[in-house]
Amino acid sequence: MTFPYEQLRRRPDVEAPGLVAADAADRLLLDESADARADLDAAAAGAAGGLVVIGDAYGALTLGAIHAGARGVRVHQDAVTGEEALAANAGALGMRPDFASMPLTAPLVEGARVVLLRLPRSLDALRDVAGLIAAHASPDVVVYAGGRIKHMSTAMNDVLRTHFSSLDITHARQKSRVLVARSPRDGRDPEPAASVVDGMQVRAFGGAFAGARLDIGTRLLLAHLPVSFPPGAGTREDPLLDLACGTGVIAAHLALHHLGLHVVASDQSAVAVASALETMAANGVADRVEVVRDDALRSRADASASFIALNPPFHSGAAVSDRVAPRLFADAARVLRPGGELWAVWNSPLGYRPTLERLVGPTRQVARDAKFTVTVSTRR
Repeated sequence: MTFPYEQLRRRPDVEAPGLVAADAADRLLLDESADARADLDAAAAGAAGGLVVIGDAYGALTLGAIHAGARGVRVHQDAVTGEEALAANAGALGMRPDFASMPLTAPLVEGARVVLLRLPRSLDALRDVAGLIAAHASPDVVVYAGGRIKHMSTAMNDVLRTHFSSLDITHARQKSRVLVARSPRDGRDPEPAASVVDGMQVRAFGGAFAGARLDIGTRLLLAHLPVSFPPGAGTREDPLLDLACGTGVIAAHLALHHLGLHVVASDQSAVAVASALETMAANGVADRVEVVRDDALRSRADASASFIALNPPFHSGAAVSDRVAPRLFADAARVLRPGGELWAVWNSPLGYRPTLERLVGPTRQVARDAKFTVTVSTRR
């Protein structure tokens, strides 16, 4: 029976025409790895855990492998929405949830025999994943790393060859390709890149937005954040919120410049959360900044915050989408108290001000340069 890729959904992530939950690269990865997975299942004699899936956007690889007979699949997905979509898709298809979502650490790949990997856009992210697999997987592990050709580069081959002695390249199909790596060597656990920006320590694991740098939009926002907050803001009951925090630069800045105030930094990305935790520790503010992995601000109660800072992303998975930021604006509006403020920076051509007016409330421009605009929106 053919696996029903077309029935997979992206929810709770953005769904829109042209945004798919499974693509040709997912299908090619499963086809190219079919024999290795079958051999693994036969050799395991009913045991589970030899298959690892990394970067499965919405569950196509994991559920496709389980449909073909895999058991006890270990899975890492960077986005929390990806984890939720995987679980939802398994339920909708009536499939057994024979998988475990895990962080990108040694237990994920310990003793793995076959790894299915959707290639990340970031070479640093690929370097972290390849090094981790080489350090902890079985010596006879086979890694099937695939993606859309338009997002692949020969530099990815070089990264894989750093950690694997053998690399084969499959024929292309439907604008997708798979790299097959064997014989692991020179493994290492991921370590964050480090830098000092304007006196602040920044840490970033591979794949975190902007890396261990300060992107120009965030720099403009930091230069214009308020110097004081309403009474009660910055308490544990009403913390300052850094939504879509990335490496945690805004949260760290708030904690360093407002001693005694409590901050919560939130991001849906596992690599962002790991990076932000390192940034807080490096700046000595981990006791006052809570870093959480969350879909927008889902874990926060309605009308519970006085201040939110936001530099919204514009990607949903690998796709550019104009629906990501409005979704964050709407959740910020839900969490803000009446009179609370959303301070946001955004690429000026995107023209978000009418959207902010509609979703949050009266919006004024605080700053603007050649590329970015900073606005403050007050909750009605």
